[in-house]
Amino acid sequence: MFFVYILQSLKDSGFYVGMSKNIEKRLARHNAGQVKSTSHRRPFRVIYQEPYSARAEAREREKYLKSYKGSKEKLTIIDSAMAPSSNG
Repeated sequence: MFFVYILQSLKDSGFYVGMSKNIEKRLARHNAGQVKSTSHRRPFRVIYQEPYSARAEAREREKYLKSYKGSKEKLTIIDSAMAPSSNG
């Protein structure tokens, strides 16, 4: 199983889209500063994840969400993930 995930920086509130087979290990690497592109923005938390059975599918989804064309959908996902839940 592979996952596409969205992280939120607790430092600058920005977002990062990635793909991994193990989100917990990947999050630990981001938070330890072992990922060059995010080391200056740590710590992070996972706000969203999507499972995929094939690596190629997950990679295509990650690329799409990082693209200009996929940015609107990414923002919709983020808005939904950040909305307060209505348990009540």
